Amino acid sequence: MSNSDFTLYYFEDLAVGQRELIMKTVMASDVVGFATLSGDHNPIHLSDHFARKTRFGGRIAHGLYTASLISAVLGMRLPGPGAVYLSQTLNFRGPVRIGDVVVVSVEVKELFPENRRCCLTCEVVVDGKVVLDGEALVMVPTRRVRPAP
Repeated sequence: MSNSDFTLYYFEDLAVGQRELIMKTVMASDVVGFATLSGDHNPIHLSDHFARKTRFGGRIAHGLYTASLISAVLGMRLPGPGAVYLSQTLNFRGPVRIGDVVVVSVEVKELFPENRRCCLTCEVVVDGKVVLDGEALVMVPTRRVRPAP
């Protein structure tokens, strides 16, 4: 996904059932970069030798790296630039391995016009299996210009 690959929806443009997604191949460099940024250097993410001895049989991506891809959809596709995260629930259902192609989708579940908030269902799938799901609540920009205070 490039920096110019975005869609901007204002609150007035949203409808229940609207959906956007991204696909991404998880690379070893993504996992190392996330470890550097987060400070989570758990060897299950970084050491082939260690990870082979676990129930996963190899390295897996950080759960919060996978969850951060939801943020990419919210911030770049639906609702897009200007959306502000308010909350997120996450259910980790399976591992994401280096080399997996993840499909991250969000769908508008409910709209709250009184405060321009939007509830979205979020899902991450690998090989047809849900590996992460949850809901996000975001504040969405409006087309209406607000008077200066």
